[in-house]
Amino acid sequence: MNGRLRHVACTLALVCGATGAHAQDILIRGAHIHTASAAGEIPAGDVLVRNGRIAAVGIDIAVPAGALLVEANGKPLTPGLFAGITALGVEEVSLESDTVDEYLSLDAPAWETQWRPEFDVTLAFNPRSVLLPVARIEGLTWAVVAPDSKRGGAILAGQGAAVTLDGRFDAVLEGSRSLFMRFGADAVTLSAGSRAAQYMLFDQAVREVRSPPAAGAHAMLLPAGREVFARYLDGGRFVFNVHRAADIRQVLALAKRHRIRPVIVGATEAWVVADELAAAGVPVLLDSLENLPATFDRIGARLDNAALLARAGVAVSFTQVSDPTQNARKIRQLAGSAVAHGLPWDVALAALTSTPAEIFGVAASHGRIAVGQVADLVLWSADPLEVTSVAEQVWTAGTPVVMRSRQTELRDRYLDRR
Repeated sequence: MNGRLRHVACTLALVCGATGAHAQDILIRGAHIHTASAAGEIPAGDVLVRNGRIAAVGIDIAVPAGALLVEANGKPLTPGLFAGITALGVEEVSLESDTVDEYLSLDAPAWETQWRPEFDVTLAFNPRSVLLPVARIEGLTWAVVAPDSKRGGAILAGQGAAVTLDGRFDAVLEGSRSLFMRFGADAVTLSAGSRAAQYMLFDQAVREVRSPPAAGAHAMLLPAGREVFARYLDGGRFVFNVHRAADIRQVLALAKRHRIRPVIVGATEAWVVADELAAAGVPVLLDSLENLPATFDRIGARLDNAALLARAGVAVSFTQVSDPTQNARKIRQLAGSAVAHGLPWDVALAALTSTPAEIFGVAASHGRIAVGQVADLVLWSADPLEVTSVAEQVWTAGTPVVMRSRQTELRDRYLDRR
């Protein structure tokens, strides 16, 4: 059997036998491996998968007895991609409230019991969501599921975490839990009309945690909220959704004052304070397609934001500002656009793989093609950062993904084949 036929046969075996193949060794041979690690690229390399993890990476690896051989024929092989900060698994249809679980509607003034760090959105995560296969077959194997702040909700929205998208019920990745907050103009309606109140309220919440009020006294946080908030102070990971450069500087000062680990999301004007972000070691997740002033907080939007930040030494990753859940697959376009505007290609790939794994504390198991990592892998038709390329085969924890989703099933059902 020639190499092309062997590849086709193996691909068919993967698609048709996905449920039974997870215990089988897999050797992916002759791939252009992008390790997203210090090892860089291996132009014609092999990857051996055993028991759901990467057992070997190199050249001319012998095929183990009984292993499934996949001929890559020089095509790109990357780690499974990061889907960004999303509501995957906690939202099906954004306009159908019965399917939306990522935010609270408290309808309470900001100075009442409205900050809810005890809210953990991952409890509502549904690994059987119809949106997960849509993301998987596009090469996305993990995401951060986050709570959101809406009108009538909370500035401190609650807790989220990284999750694997492989369909398992115990999907939360250990060490990734974070608190999520929205600052700036987007949260002014939640802070009595002024963004200054947001920082005031944060400081008051910290003082309340460190010096709890007497029983019956007015408090911002419920006892359960104070308990959770306390766990994140002095080293915990706080994700701040903020865009304006002046507000980013306030977040940096707040983080230093309270000894927390900030992550900046949105960050449209982050390039203005790139040196300060780099000096503080604060990572940024941004939408590299933002080049218009959608709000007054985003007057400084520019397409080379990611390139300027990376040049200054800031760890950069990507997330979509608009529609990050139903269209999670578009995150590859963000990386490709950033490359077109000056971000080095390998940095852009890392921004979808190893960099977010580092940011959210899962780098020991995810984000790279290296021995010991979970075998989340994607074999691409061509350059993965080109929107015309497709994922030919995806593996999650060494199990081949059935390359089918509700969208492809609807296409096949209604397509006029004439």
